[in-house]
Amino acid sequence: MFELKAQMYFAAAHHLLNYEGECENQHGHNWLVEAYVQGNSLDKSNILIDYKVLKRELKSVLDLLDHKDLNELPYFKGESPSSEMISMFIYNKLKERINLVSKVSVWETPTSCASYFEE
Repeated sequence: MFELKAQMYFAAAHHLLNYEGECENQHGHNWLVEAYVQGNSLDKSNILIDYKVLKRELKSVLDLLDHKDLNELPYFKGESPSSEMISMFIYNKLKERINLVSKVSVWETPTSCASYFEE
């Protein structure tokens, strides 16, 4: 099994619903996103997927979130756009474009990360 990872950043604002504490107030993050792909087969160039393709598709998904108020986006309307929900959103959107996606991790701080993957 081969695994590749690409990293990219996006910046956005959000606030958590049904939460008591500082994060119930509007605030922003520069999220680091890690997208993982896995597969058993390499192409004729002996690569799983071209990093250019992975990064291009990841960027197109992150453009949906970048410099936005996440609470105002239709996907999160009425939901708390937590790091957990953001990682699931990115995973699902990226999986529509690249079927090898295995996991997405979203870091809201250098020490706090949420990941989404399917069993």
